Amino acid sequence: MSGATRLARPAKQTKGMPVFTARILLLGSGELGKEFVISVKRYGCHVVACDSYANAPAMQVADESEVFSMLDADALKAAIEKHRPDFIVPEIEAIRTEVLQDFEDKGFIVVPSALAASLTMNRDRIRELAAAELGLRTSKYRYAESLEEVRAGAEHTGLPCVIKPVMSSSGKGQSTVRTADELEQAWNDAVANMRGDRKKVIVEEFIAFEYEITLLTIRSREGVSFCEPIGHRQERGDYQESWQPTPMTETLLNDAKEMARKVVDNLGGYGIFGVEFFVTKNEVIFSELSPRPHDTGLVTLLSQNLSEFDLHARAVLGLPIPHIRLNGPTASAVILADREAERFSIDGLKEALALGSGEGDVEVRIFGKPTTRKHRRMGVALAAGGTVEEAREQARQAAGRIRIAYED
Repeated sequence: MSGATRLARPAKQTKGMPVFTARILLLGSGELGKEFVISVKRYGCHVVACDSYANAPAMQVADESEVFSMLDADALKAAIEKHRPDFIVPEIEAIRTEVLQDFEDKGFIVVPSALAASLTMNRDRIRELAAAELGLRTSKYRYAESLEEVRAGAEHTGLPCVIKPVMSSSGKGQSTVRTADELEQAWNDAVANMRGDRKKVIVEEFIAFEYEITLLTIRSREGVSFCEPIGHRQERGDYQESWQPTPMTETLLNDAKEMARKVVDNLGGYGIFGVEFFVTKNEVIFSELSPRPHDTGLVTLLSQNLSEFDLHARAVLGLPIPHIRLNGPTASAVILADREAERFSIDGLKEALALGSGEGDVEVRIFGKPTTRKHRRMGVALAAGGTVEEAREQARQAAGRIRIAYED
């Protein structure tokens, strides 16, 4: 049913009440979900935003909200049965995907598909699809469920290597290990920061790449299309800056597109996919995939005629995907908290936006998260420039002018 082409039924109308084009149950309500809600609301949709905590960013712009753990199968079933959505749209990985499969089998539309949600919930499953079934170039890897297996995995990949939980978000629990003495700490960090209930990591060959990209890939009823490649810089496995475009040779870009097309066509359904690649001098290496808007794609809020969230909305709803136009060199830089707090304020917005009085546009998006914690992403600065380097510098400066003031 994931390939269904029907558009959602209109909601029943009572006097003085609006008719909605579609009812959407959003599973996960962070900053990416918030922007998606804004996009689909422009097309007249009714959105129920769900997350494990109240007042999550997407809840602030949605029509209704539900608070429960997506790993609670009974609560997830109850929410779907209560709201009877036209589209179930996961925004996070940590979901009881077997529940999604059950409802897809009953005729509900899961975005992009229950298969995609299941395979990408865990790094081992999507890696097996890419490497074993589709034959894509990936790094060498082994899985491990104990420290002893981690050591064996590192012998297979060689050092340095990268150790990640098979299930996590925003790079949590990821370590680069350069000596054997660091393996135990990396294993402990991965276990402490993994999401869900699988005590399992992937030990991965360290790739000496020249740069890495996100290739936003849109699968719609009209076919597969792509945004210009997005470059990004990470710390602690989490993105800190992204920029668009990233210059690539035509050969390497075509290789990346071919690999991305193979994966998304295999997963099926409609929506946007964030496909990550390592790029060396001579080849493109598949890294990871998210079947939803990607955090590095926040740059598209300024860089394109249609953001990744607009494109996701159109693909989900069966609306036409026009030519995707790049406005020019654009960059994003994250705004991070440095401690845990429930009482705080965000200052410096005027000073950050004043940078846009020059030749390059500057925008800031504050996500509206109700609490902070160390390294938590609280907002993003966006900037355009004559070159990517100018845009990156402008975005970094704007982000640096935003201050989080903590209340004692």
